[in-house]
Amino acid sequence: MRIQFVLFSMLIYAAGSMQPLHAQEPKTADEVVARMLARDGIRESISGGYTGDREYVLENHLFQKRAQMLVRVNCDRNGMKHFEVLSEDGWKSANKRVLREMLVTESDSSHPDTRRKSRITSDNYTFRMIEVSSLDGRMVYVIEVIPKRQDKSLFRGRIWVDAEDYALARVEGEPAKNPSFWTRKVYFVQQYQKKGPFWFPVMTTSVTDARMFGATDVNIRYFDYKPVSAAPTGLPSSSFMEAHNDKR
Repeated sequence: MRIQFVLFSMLIYAAGSMQPLHAQEPKTADEVVARMLARDGIRESISGGYTGDREYVLENHLFQKRAQMLVRVNCDRNGMKHFEVLSEDGWKSANKRVLREMLVTESDSSHPDTRRKSRITSDNYTFRMIEVSSLDGRMVYVIEVIPKRQDKSLFRGRIWVDAEDYALARVEGEPAKNPSFWTRKVYFVQQYQKKGPFWFPVMTTSVTDARMFGATDVNIRYFDYKPVSAAPTGLPSSSFMEAHNDKR
């Protein structure tokens, strides 16, 4: 049995408490994304990477089976991710063929030469402003993200960009290309939260509808995320994704 899931390399965290790069507020989706990437470039240039822990929980409704895995992630300054499985329990086949494969896929896609092909940039996506809204009490730009090619490493959906910090606050969508013949549909939501000057992922939820195995949920909880080193005095705080985006 093999169920393929796609997790996207997005911007993993974004720092706040920085002065605007331009005096005027952005008016288009392209301007918002450009500012987000510019901020991310500054953050990456002074970042020491980050460390954190994740809890993966997989549940299959048809067979009523469950798999659980605790993972530690170390991200280098250049965005390359390294995973260490701390513990695993439950459905052994799913742990081996799904959750561990997800780690391999994410690690491979975080390689600098590969990462640029999946980042939320104008090379990979077309952007359309939907609205200015509120998320968890903060103003955000809600932007439609349209992939420029059918690629399993890209997605179609929406991003929420914090209007003050120009950091990813939420990402949701589906793969631009179906990851497997056995998969009918995959839908994911990734949420970020500001902790001090940084933005970290706090939860990813995904639902996969597979032809033979029905609906399978994968929930990832992120905790104890922290930068390897703090920004030097007088410089903006440092930062994906993942995404996210990496997105991250």
